[in-house]
Amino acid sequence: MSRRTTAIAAALSVLALGSPLITGCMNPLETQTLEFMRNFSQGLEKYEAGNYQGAITDYDKAIEIDSQSAFAYYNRGIAKYNLEDYQGAISDYTKAIEINPHYSNPQYADAYHNRGNAKKDFGDYQGAIVDYDKAIEINPQYASAYLNRGIARELVNDLAGACSDWRKAADFGLKEPAQWVKNQC
Repeated sequence: MSRRTTAIAAALSVLALGSPLITGCMNPLETQTLEFMRNFSQGLEKYEAGNYQGAITDYDKAIEIDSQSAFAYYNRGIAKYNLEDYQGAISDYTKAIEINPHYSNPQYADAYHNRGNAKKDFGDYQGAIVDYDKAIEINPQYASAYLNRGIARELVNDLAGACSDWRKAADFGLKEPAQWVKNQC
Protein backbone atom coordinates (compact mmCIF):
# COMPACT_ATOMS: atom_id res chain seq x y z
CA MET A 1 0.00 0.00 0.00
CA SER A 2 1.39 3.43 -0.90
CA ARG A 3 2.08 6.06 1.75
CA ARG A 4 -0.74 8.17 0.34
CA THR A 5 -3.24 5.34 0.57
CA THR A 6 -2.04 4.44 4.06
CA ALA A 7 -2.42 8.06 5.21
CA ILE A 8 -5.94 8.36 3.80
CA ALA A 9 -6.95 4.99 5.24
CA ALA A 10 -5.51 5.90 8.66
CA ALA A 11 -7.32 9.24 8.70
CA LEU A 12 -10.59 7.64 7.71
CA SER A 13 -10.24 4.78 10.19
CA VAL A 14 -10.13 7.27 13.07
CA LEU A 15 -13.49 8.66 11.96
CA ALA A 16 -16.55 6.56 12.50
CA LEU A 17 -18.16 7.57 9.24
CA GLY A 18 -21.88 7.74 9.47
CA SER A 19 -21.89 7.89 13.26
CA PRO A 20 -24.30 10.44 14.72
CA LEU A 21 -21.48 12.20 16.55
CA ILE A 22 -19.53 12.83 13.34
CA THR A 23 -22.35 13.44 10.88
CA GLY A 24 -24.39 15.45 13.37
CA CYS A 25 -21.59 18.00 13.67
CA MET A 26 -20.99 18.31 9.94
CA ASN A 27 -22.88 20.01 7.21
CA PRO A 28 -24.04 17.93 4.22
CA LEU A 29 -21.12 19.08 2.08
CA GLU A 30 -18.60 17.87 4.65
CA THR A 31 -20.43 14.55 4.91
CA GLN A 32 -20.35 14.18 1.10
CA THR A 33 -16.64 15.02 1.08
CA LEU A 34 -15.91 12.34 3.65
CA GLU A 35 -18.02 9.81 1.74
CA PHE A 36 -16.16 10.71 -1.47
CA MET A 37 -12.80 10.28 0.28
CA ARG A 38 -13.87 6.93 1.74
CA ASN A 39 -14.94 5.58 -1.67
CA PHE A 40 -11.89 7.00 -3.41
CA SER A 41 -9.46 5.55 -0.84
CA GLN A 42 -11.20 2.18 -0.96
CA GLY A 43 -10.82 2.29 -4.74
CA LEU A 44 -7.09 2.92 -4.33
CA GLU A 45 -6.74 0.05 -1.88
CA LYS A 46 -8.62 -2.37 -4.11
CA TYR A 47 -6.61 -1.27 -7.15
CA GLU A 48 -3.33 -1.81 -5.30
CA ALA A 49 -4.58 -5.27 -4.26
CA GLY A 50 -5.28 -6.13 -7.90
CA ASN A 51 -9.06 -5.99 -7.47
CA TYR A 52 -9.67 -3.75 -10.48
CA GLN A 53 -13.41 -4.40 -10.73
CA GLY A 54 -13.83 -3.58 -7.05
CA ALA A 55 -11.81 -0.42 -7.55
CA ILE A 56 -14.06 0.59 -10.45
CA THR A 57 -17.13 0.09 -8.26
CA ASP A 58 -15.67 2.36 -5.58
CA TYR A 59 -14.61 4.99 -8.12
CA ASP A 60 -18.15 4.83 -9.56
CA LYS A 61 -19.50 5.67 -6.10
CA ALA A 62 -17.00 8.50 -5.72
CA ILE A 63 -18.01 9.90 -9.12
CA GLU A 64 -21.69 9.74 -8.12
CA ILE A 65 -20.80 12.05 -5.23
CA ASP A 66 -18.44 14.32 -7.19
CA SER A 67 -18.89 14.08 -10.93
CA GLN A 68 -16.20 16.74 -11.41
CA SER A 69 -13.36 14.76 -9.83
CA ALA A 70 -10.71 14.38 -12.52
CA PHE A 71 -8.71 12.11 -10.21
CA ALA A 72 -11.60 9.67 -9.81
CA TYR A 73 -12.08 9.44 -13.58
CA TYR A 74 -8.33 9.12 -14.13
CA ASN A 75 -7.95 6.32 -11.57
CA ARG A 76 -11.04 4.53 -12.84
CA GLY A 77 -9.48 4.73 -16.32
CA ILE A 78 -6.36 3.02 -15.03
CA ALA A 79 -8.44 0.22 -13.49
CA LYS A 80 -10.45 -0.20 -16.71
CA TYR A 81 -7.23 -0.33 -18.73
CA ASN A 82 -5.98 -3.15 -16.51
CA LEU A 83 -9.19 -5.05 -17.27
CA GLU A 84 -8.56 -4.44 -20.99
CA ASP A 85 -11.63 -2.20 -21.24
CA TYR A 86 -9.78 0.16 -23.54
CA GLN A 87 -12.83 2.12 -24.70
CA GLY A 88 -13.88 2.67 -21.08
CA ALA A 89 -10.35 3.75 -20.17
CA ILE A 90 -10.19 6.17 -23.11
CA SER A 91 -13.52 7.66 -22.06
CA ASP A 92 -12.40 8.12 -18.46
CA TYR A 93 -9.02 9.64 -19.37
CA THR A 94 -10.81 12.00 -21.77
CA LYS A 95 -13.25 13.07 -19.06
CA ALA A 96 -10.39 13.66 -16.59
CA ILE A 97 -8.60 15.84 -19.14
CA GLU A 98 -11.82 17.77 -19.91
CA ILE A 99 -12.57 18.41 -16.24
CA ASN A 100 -9.12 19.42 -15.12
CA PRO A 101 -7.16 21.86 -17.23
CA HIS A 102 -4.22 21.14 -14.90
CA TYR A 103 -3.78 17.90 -16.78
CA SER A 104 -1.76 20.03 -19.18
CA ASN A 105 0.89 20.52 -16.47
CA PRO A 106 4.02 18.32 -16.70
CA GLN A 107 3.05 16.16 -13.74
CA TYR A 108 -0.19 15.25 -15.52
CA ALA A 109 1.25 14.16 -18.86
CA ASP A 110 0.31 10.67 -17.66
CA ALA A 111 -3.35 11.28 -18.58
CA TYR A 112 -2.39 11.74 -22.22
CA HIS A 113 0.20 8.97 -22.13
CA ASN A 114 -2.22 6.50 -20.59
CA ARG A 115 -4.96 7.44 -23.03
CA GLY A 116 -2.41 6.90 -25.82
CA ASN A 117 -1.66 3.43 -24.44
CA ALA A 118 -5.37 2.59 -24.39
CA LYS A 119 -5.82 3.86 -27.96
CA LYS A 120 -2.78 1.88 -29.11
CA ASP A 121 -4.03 -1.30 -27.49
CA PHE A 122 -7.49 -0.67 -28.97
CA GLY A 123 -5.92 -0.38 -32.44
CA ASP A 124 -6.20 3.40 -32.89
CA TYR A 125 -2.52 3.96 -33.63
CA GLN A 126 -2.90 7.45 -35.10
CA GLY A 127 -4.97 8.55 -32.10
CA ALA A 128 -2.32 7.10 -29.82
CA ILE A 129 0.41 9.04 -31.60
CA VAL A 130 -1.54 12.29 -31.11
CA ASP A 131 -1.82 11.58 -27.36
CA TYR A 132 1.86 10.68 -27.07
CA ASP A 133 2.67 13.92 -28.92
CA LYS A 134 0.69 15.84 -26.28
CA ALA A 135 2.36 14.00 -23.40
CA ILE A 136 5.78 14.83 -24.90
CA GLU A 137 4.73 18.45 -25.48
CA ILE A 138 3.80 18.69 -21.79
CA ASN A 139 6.89 16.82 -20.59
CA PRO A 140 9.70 16.69 -23.16
CA GLN A 141 11.64 14.24 -20.97
CA TYR A 142 8.88 11.62 -20.81
CA ALA A 143 10.89 8.56 -21.87
CA SER A 144 7.94 6.14 -21.85
CA ALA A 145 5.94 8.44 -24.14
CA TYR A 146 8.80 8.35 -26.67
CA LEU A 147 9.03 4.57 -26.34
CA ASN A 148 5.30 4.04 -26.85
CA ARG A 149 5.00 6.60 -29.63
CA GLY A 150 7.80 4.69 -31.35
CA ILE A 151 5.82 1.47 -31.04
CA ALA A 152 2.71 3.16 -32.48
CA ARG A 153 4.77 4.61 -35.31
CA GLU A 154 6.19 1.18 -36.09
CA LEU A 155 2.63 -0.17 -36.21
CA VAL A 156 1.73 2.41 -38.89
CA ASN A 157 4.87 1.51 -40.86
CA ASP A 158 6.82 4.64 -39.91
CA LEU A 159 10.07 2.90 -38.97
CA ALA A 160 12.13 6.08 -39.34
CA GLY A 161 9.85 7.84 -36.82
CA ALA A 162 9.91 4.81 -34.55
CA CYS A 163 13.70 4.69 -34.58
CA SER A 164 13.90 8.40 -33.80
CA ASP A 165 11.58 7.97 -30.80
CA TRP A 166 13.39 4.88 -29.56
CA ARG A 167 16.73 6.70 -29.74
CA LYS A 168 15.26 9.51 -27.65
CA ALA A 169 13.85 7.01 -25.13
CA ALA A 170 17.25 5.32 -24.96
CA ASP A 171 18.88 8.73 -24.41
CA PHE A 172 16.67 9.06 -21.33
CA GLY A 173 17.99 5.73 -20.01
CA LEU A 174 15.53 3.10 -21.20
CA LYS A 175 17.39 -0.06 -22.20
CA GLU A 176 14.76 -1.90 -24.26
CA PRO A 177 14.47 0.75 -26.99
CA ALA A 178 18.25 0.91 -27.29
CA GLN A 179 18.19 -2.76 -28.25
CA TRP A 180 15.39 -2.13 -30.75
CA VAL A 181 17.49 0.59 -32.38
CA LYS A 182 20.35 -1.90 -32.76
CA ASN A 183 18.08 -4.55 -34.23
CA GLN A 184 15.80 -2.50 -36.49
CA CYS A 185 17.24 0.93 -37.23
